[in-house]
Amino acid sequence: MRMKRYSKYDMIPDGIASDRITEGCLVLEGGAFRGLYNQGVMDAWMRHGINLSCVIGVSAGALAGMNYVSGQIGRSARVNLGYRHSSQYVGGKAIKNSHSILSIDFLLDTYNTIEPFNRDRFYSGKQRYVAVATDCTTGRAEFFDRDECTDIMAAIKASASMPYISPMVYIDGKPYLDGGCSCKIPYEWALDEGYEKIVIVKTRETGYRKKVTDSRLPYRVYKDYPDFADALFASNDRYNRQCGEIDWLDAAGRAFVLAPSEHVKVGRIDGNMERLGHLYRLGYYDGYRSIPALMEYLKG
Repeated sequence: MRMKRYSKYDMIPDGIASDRITEGCLVLEGGAFRGLYNQGVMDAWMRHGINLSCVIGVSAGALAGMNYVSGQIGRSARVNLGYRHSSQYVGGKAIKNSHSILSIDFLLDTYNTIEPFNRDRFYSGKQRYVAVATDCTTGRAEFFDRDECTDIMAAIKASASMPYISPMVYIDGKPYLDGGCSCKIPYEWALDEGYEKIVIVKTRETGYRKKVTDSRLPYRVYKDYPDFADALFASNDRYNRQCGEIDWLDAAGRAFVLAPSEHVKVGRIDGNMERLGHLYRLGYYDGYRSIPALMEYLKG
């Protein structure tokens, strides 16, 4: 039986982004398969020569940002819309090989045998790249700069390794998990680094807020990592505060913010290929329609 994939898979754009670099920092939210939205946005921007000089991503944002820096249009979408139902990526073989229902190793290693990653361009230094992961011993976000850390691929894997379903990733002897546990949208890093032009791509529509609960699950699962459990417990409230601050930055013209133009119905590990494909296309068209306003912001 042929593996299920998005019906319009063959329409995903391809090609290599131009070498032209535009000053500014691109900030990418995660959200597992909701990341198809920012993948669509970046494909539209790459096709029109918009390659920002710095990219910082969390979780799925770190994975998609990697392909943005490598200049490979459509690569993120092709793996997610073509291989979501490969058990090596999501399912039995992923659990066996990576001890997680979703295998980041498939994205970083196995998929390279199908569509090679452009390592030369990614490591060229033309664009700065940063992945955010959460230090499980402190519960704090750590920002891994490709040109300064010991293993950026391990950092990307850690950034995208979801709590509860993925094992911790060790970097220099320290355990890490999903950057979204401590910092779901890393715009504050861009502000602290002094970037004048900050472009934020969200994977939830404007106005969306997470439900804040008093669940003790983080403390039961991560009883040996109390600071990490604290970070998980507070993550939704922190996210809601971030969204409020981002709305203010957008209104004040301090940042350019792009969010889905319709309600997002995709779950974190959604398997409905048409729903996933629709979200990617929504990102692509939102990204395309945003170009005039984005260029005005970047040149202002």
